[in-house]
Amino acid sequence: MVEQSVKITSEDGVHARPATVLVQTAGSYKADVNLEYNGKTVNLKSIMGIMSLGIPSGADVKITADGSDEEEAVQALVDTMKKENLGE
Repeated sequence: MVEQSVKITSEDGVHARPATVLVQTAGSYKADVNLEYNGKTVNLKSIMGIMSLGIPSGADVKITADGSDEEEAVQALVDTMKKENLGE
């Protein structure tokens, strides 16, 4: 299992458009990929799961992946968050 913490820097937090990009990125990997915030963990391949967390600006989240391409999946998701100006 691989994990990486990210601080959300977007003023709007995690909203629908960047969440959709995250789901698309996560969906291209075989590993089980999850997003954890405030004690709750959801499947990062589920837009409804991500939106249900209501992640605000300034939040610390953790991306975890478990599977054959777990390292690539986590790195791609962190890169996507940076590219979408979601977090650092």
